[in-house]
Amino acid sequence: MSVITIERKVLEKNDEIANINRTLLKENRVFTFNLVSSPGSGKTSILEHTVDHLKDKIKLGVIEGDVQTDLDAQRIARHGVPVVQIVTRGGCHLDAPLIRDAINKLDIRNLDVLVIENVGNLVCPANYDLGEEVKVVVISTTEGDDKPLKYPAMFRNASVLIINKIDLLPYVNCNIQELIKNALQINPKLEIFETSCTSGAGIESWCGWIINRASK
Repeated sequence: MSVITIERKVLEKNDEIANINRTLLKENRVFTFNLVSSPGSGKTSILEHTVDHLKDKIKLGVIEGDVQTDLDAQRIARHGVPVVQIVTRGGCHLDAPLIRDAINKLDIRNLDVLVIENVGNLVCPANYDLGEEVKVVVISTTEGDDKPLKYPAMFRNASVLIINKIDLLPYVNCNIQELIKNALQINPKLEIFETSCTSGAGIESWCGWIINRASK
């Protein structure tokens, strides 16, 4: 078996705008993270639980990315926080210019934390800087334990790994210790949270991390 690696550097303009976004957010003391995953990981459910836990403690805003619909934005808006929807019309990732336009629709002077929920994809979003401080990658136990090895760029560029749907471990073919080992092999600095949106396990610890980062 042969492996062909193709690397392209076509992101200079994106990176310029990402740096403008980052400067603006930092000047307004808004902690921003980019939430990424493959489809079906439970990313939006985690975000809903996160908003519920934190909306009375800190001021949150959300930018929602989706390929075709605004269904996820509707879900988040029901929790009483400002949301801007980006529909990519088939695009597989968000980019810095899209985030710049979305930021202009939010009152960032009145935010402590901005969450960018990216399009469900573990490939393209790994390479696009949006101006966030950190990337947070979500995988579910239903995806198996080899995802970090298949998508190393995403795990290498992330600061946090959330392993979701741990309540399903007895029923799926996933060795969570193997998953963690594979992730840390790619990125030894990853902070890891194990969560379940069904039982609520791990959500409080994850939200504690956000509050700690936002206060720095």
